[in-house]
Amino acid sequence: MSYGNTLREAIAKPGTTPLIGVYDMYSASVAAQHYDGMFVSGFGFAASYYGLPDIGFIAWPDMMAFVQRLRGAFPGHHLLVDIDDGYVDPEVACYVVEGLERIGASGVILEDQKRPRRCGHADGKLVLPLAEYLEKLEMVLATRRDLVVVARTDATEEDDILRRAEALAATDADVVLVDGVRSVEWIERIRKVVGGKPLLFNQIAGGKSPRLSLGELTDLGVDVAIYSTPCLFAAHKAMDTALAELRRADGRLPAAEDGGEIGVAESTRLVAKNITRHRTLPAARENTSVHV
Repeated sequence: MSYGNTLREAIAKPGTTPLIGVYDMYSASVAAQHYDGMFVSGFGFAASYYGLPDIGFIAWPDMMAFVQRLRGAFPGHHLLVDIDDGYVDPEVACYVVEGLERIGASGVILEDQKRPRRCGHADGKLVLPLAEYLEKLEMVLATRRDLVVVARTDATEEDDILRRAEALAATDADVVLVDGVRSVEWIERIRKVVGGKPLLFNQIAGGKSPRLSLGELTDLGVDVAIYSTPCLFAAHKAMDTALAELRRADGRLPAAEDGGEIGVAESTRLVAKNITRHRTLPAARENTSVHV
């Protein structure tokens, strides 16, 4: 089975393909109940695995081990993986890409940031000279077999955004991502300069980009949407609320029997599916793409 080609075919279909950001196996287990595509978010993984912000702390062996666990539990889902700047060195980037493809990743996102790197929706981002990034990207493209490669720019100057987007679209990368797009007008401008190359849009709560529905993104010509943080931020809010309520209740847990709270039975049923999930591939859900 070619996971890269399967994702490539999904992207080529009419509509915008959503990929939901997951940060650990439990969040992935919940996301798998609703969507057929996952995005291994660097923001979420840095926060979950290290308890640190998304500014370059991730070590590639940790990311690779996580993706291997994901693929073992979810053999029928798309897995797009954020590999940041390829962990600095082009040779390391190629090694990681080769390893991720071997263990079943569907695709990777490679950015043009230089260190110190930042979340794509943060201020203070710095980018490599375009020629230096293109050299790294071409090495990665020559290394992959069927893996989908998303070429990402974090440029912030208007002329540089369009120049880089056009240059990325001219490569053999499968998809182009301009991160931190600030308006619908800029999505339209980027869509125009990348021509027929598939376009990816990154949605993150509280980020710089507008909040748009899949239908709106489809109308704008966006082929893929990654939702980096809904699971992470929802967990943050839910845990904070639950612990505040536990303190107010003097440590008395809420009743789970009425179905209003998650209890042992519901949690166990969820993760037990990951033991046997490999026996059958999930059927494609009708609501995972918006069609026109």
